[in-house]
Amino acid sequence: MENAGFEKPLAAQKGEPLLYARAYLIGIAFNLAFVVAEAGFGFLAGSLALLADAGHNLGDVLALSLAWGAAVLARRQPSGRFTYGLRSSTILAALANAIILLLVTGALGWEAVTRLLHPVPVNSALLIATAATGILVNGATALLFAKGRSRDLNRKSAFFHMAADTLVTFGVALAGIAIRFSHWFWLDPATSLVVSSVIVFGTWGLFKSALGLALAAVPEGVDAEVVRAALAALPGVAAVHDLHIWGMSTTETALTCHLVMPGGHPGDAFLGAAAKELHERFGIAHATIQIELADTEEACLFTPEHVV
Repeated sequence: MENAGFEKPLAAQKGEPLLYARAYLIGIAFNLAFVVAEAGFGFLAGSLALLADAGHNLGDVLALSLAWGAAVLARRQPSGRFTYGLRSSTILAALANAIILLLVTGALGWEAVTRLLHPVPVNSALLIATAATGILVNGATALLFAKGRSRDLNRKSAFFHMAADTLVTFGVALAGIAIRFSHWFWLDPATSLVVSSVIVFGTWGLFKSALGLALAAVPEGVDAEVVRAALAALPGVAAVHDLHIWGMSTTETALTCHLVMPGGHPGDAFLGAAAKELHERFGIAHATIQIELADTEEACLFTPEHVV
């Protein structure tokens, strides 16, 4: 088995930028402070909506902590036991964030249904002021992760988590304004149900992506059959089998395969060119290619596609 790596993994080249390490810490600090303040004002205002949102924001603190911890672990060098390092921790963190968001949003939805049946008067002025502060805190935290989210599912999950909370808090603020002028206390839980539905709809895609990576699925944006065709079209390749493509992290894709080349071993230049094409066309930065000559009657044990 020959490693045709074109370049070192992204994390090994640059590490997690200091900007994002600080972004996680700043987000955690601001959200933790806001949770304490929001819970306190929730008690003072008699607002279950604020208390529920405080619980939601406490979930944010946990989610950001998971994302930050994963980013730190991803920078660790490979070891004798963890030969790929701990890059896959970013996948687990993204999956955990999606699950947490779905669970917390479900709990908010249940609370909203309960409040629809039994509306509770609230201090609308305090509700509006606290929610407005929450919009600023959550929105500013989301902006910390806006850059680079398209290339990293872990950052994308942190961004979406905070953006979703900004939407939740905005809904709470609108409900507070409407309640102040109409005294329709049922608007609070009704708004929460609408916002919760939007969050669940958006989070479901993130959950599926993270779950797929956790189960070693081919990363989204990579077509395995197109990759197979590209490998088969390389000079001297008679067949391709035992092809596997998976995400080592939320940003890095790996590949292993066997190439049947009856003409003989093509040499390092061929492997380097193949790795370069895989990287430039498909974003696969870690390719391991085994060359087979098919010079005996014995076929590779992994030739059937169903054998792994």
